[in-house]
Amino acid sequence: MPLYECVFIARNDVTQQQVEAIADQMAAALGEQGGEVRKREYWGLRGLAYRIKKNRKGHYMLLGVSAPPAAMQEVERQLGLHEDVLRSLTVRVEAIEEGPSAILSRRSEDRERERGFRGPRPAGRFASGRGGRERDEREEFRARSREEIEQTVPGGEE
Repeated sequence: MPLYECVFIARNDVTQQQVEAIADQMAAALGEQGGEVRKREYWGLRGLAYRIKKNRKGHYMLLGVSAPPAAMQEVERQLGLHEDVLRSLTVRVEAIEEGPSAILSRRSEDRERERGFRGPRPAGRFASGRGGRERDEREEFRARSREEIEQTVPGGEE
């Protein structure tokens, strides 16, 4: 039986449980025609590259499916008719990967990475604006006394 990966994007104002319910409906439609869902991954609420039907974000769901072609055509038709589904894409694959997809594995790597140290502060003239003022110890910005000014200016004393 052919293998497929189907990704659909649901509107951002539906809940995760409603997205799971859509996936359950698609699994039931596949089951009626002799197919099965072998893999199911919820990728979360993610930003879209451009607005789709006035939505800037969407819930992503991946289904790894083993089904006859007629069953997949029916699932694609139902996804296209569902009012909460913005887009769907179905691709035929040679094998369904058992582990987490690239999207989920990248997300777990991002969580493991620390965000504490971001490197040294850049050398700049101005303070960040937060908290108290920091003193600049460079000679050109150091406050000078009147005597120092008079010594450096020729003819300063009269």
